[in-house]
Amino acid sequence: MAVKGYVHSFITGAASDGPGVRFALFTTGCPFRCLYCHNPDTWNLHDGNETDSDHILAEIGKYAGFLRMAGGLTITGGEPLVQADFVHDIFERAKNELHLHTALDTQGFLAAGLPDEWFDSVDLVLLDIKEMNPETHQKLTGKPLQPTLDFAQRLARMGKPVWLRYVLVPGLTDSDEDLQALADFIEPLKNIERVEVLPFHNMAIHKWDDLKIPYTLRDTPSPTTEQVEHANSILQRRR
Repeated sequence: MAVKGYVHSFITGAASDGPGVRFALFTTGCPFRCLYCHNPDTWNLHDGNETDSDHILAEIGKYAGFLRMAGGLTITGGEPLVQADFVHDIFERAKNELHLHTALDTQGFLAAGLPDEWFDSVDLVLLDIKEMNPETHQKLTGKPLQPTLDFAQRLARMGKPVWLRYVLVPGLTDSDEDLQALADFIEPLKNIERVEVLPFHNMAIHKWDDLKIPYTLRDTPSPTTEQVEHANSILQRRR
């Protein structure tokens, strides 16, 4: 039976959402309010287009032959775990019916309510750790840090492959102390296959303006190449 859900959009040739070229599905609904969010138009669940898993699988199926060779399926958002039943049905059927590699892009805040078995049909987790200082994390996202760290450790116990993602925001997430704390945290997590430092940019300002949401990072510059390399050097030192 199809499961209903809400979707913002999809990209059929995504090249930065996991290995290879992928079908990236953007769901709606997110408990975080990240100051640098690129997709504030996905925050509210019902702002998406109502659909169901049958329709989504049919759309993915159009490209399945190519995706099996080139990459796979990534579900992102928003925060996909807001719609856990909908997302789970898509992942299971993408694995069992279309035989695709699957990736979940999440910050893991809502994962505590899901059993380990929920993740059986997920081949890779793209885990977003926003910041390691709890106070800064709260300021940055509006939510506490600990649930994300708990989820990261749970994924390690499960042996689930993880690509860690960290957005580098000058003056906010770029302190050596916080980067070293993240390096220390991930050092024992042997399931982390890759660490990606993503440079902040403010190209989504127009979305915030259209939604009439104040954008507080308007004057924050993107990090320089040297700043990104420095952050990478700290995080990769522990790998």
